[in-house]
Amino acid sequence: MSITRWQHVGRAVVFGWFCLGGIAHFVWPAAFASIVPPSLPFKEAAVAITGVFELLGAIGILLPRYRRIAGIGLIALTLCVTPANVYMWWHAEQFAPIPSWLLLVRLPLQVLLIVCILWSTQLLGHRRCAVS
Repeated sequence: MSITRWQHVGRAVVFGWFCLGGIAHFVWPAAFASIVPPSLPFKEAAVAITGVFELLGAIGILLPRYRRIAGIGLIALTLCVTPANVYMWWHAEQFAPIPSWLLLVRLPLQVLLIVCILWSTQLLGHRRCAVS
């Protein structure tokens, strides 16, 4: 299946989002740990693990052999970090430099990010079936 120019653009957006996000997990680990809901243990480990998976997923979508599994992994990761984003929105007063409306807008943007992952990694749309 051929990929369109816009799917290349979508893949670049997904790559940039997760590559920069993954790096940020290691540059500012305390900031990321602060948004992990208090009910979850091992905040620092969770930040490091999600950072590694963001970087692996970003690299994986660039490699045709791993693109689909990387897309699935990035979708799962996006869903897994949603509680942290909801927590941040619910407790916006703890994150005063960021306007609460922006924290709210981020939630539907995650849905758009998932759609972009699905589309740019060709998890959505027509697939060729191998006939034996």
